[in-house]
Amino acid sequence: QVQLVESGGGLVQAGGSLRLSCVVSGNIFSPNVMGWYSQTPGNERELVATIGSGGDINYTDSVKGRFTISRDNAKNMVYLQMNSLEPEDSAVYYCSVEFSTPVVRRLRYFGQGTQVTVSS
Repeated sequence: QVQLVESGGGLVQAGGSLRLSCVVSGNIFSPNVMGWYSQTPGNERELVATIGSGGDINYTDSVKGRFTISRDNAKNMVYLQMNSLEPEDSAVYYCSVEFSTPVVRRLRYFGQGTQVTVSS
């Protein structure tokens, strides 16, 4: 069983910053990829950023230069520093972890989500 718990969401004015945190626990295999996804009502969940066990990072174009993803492997935590926030960034943000086991490939788990609201 794998559990992910996010924290750090909230209401912020445009131009402000938030830092999301996520602690991952349970039976996690390495190597793995941790990441953040966002979802707005009526839309599919979209990738925001990912970071691999070795530190390789990917961002969706809309957040490049504004968001920074990082992880602490010793604590099994992943973070998302969100700067220069825009109203369009408002969404529920979900933490994720993805890995393969000797039996199953590419298992992906999500947390319960944390709401980020950016006012104009």
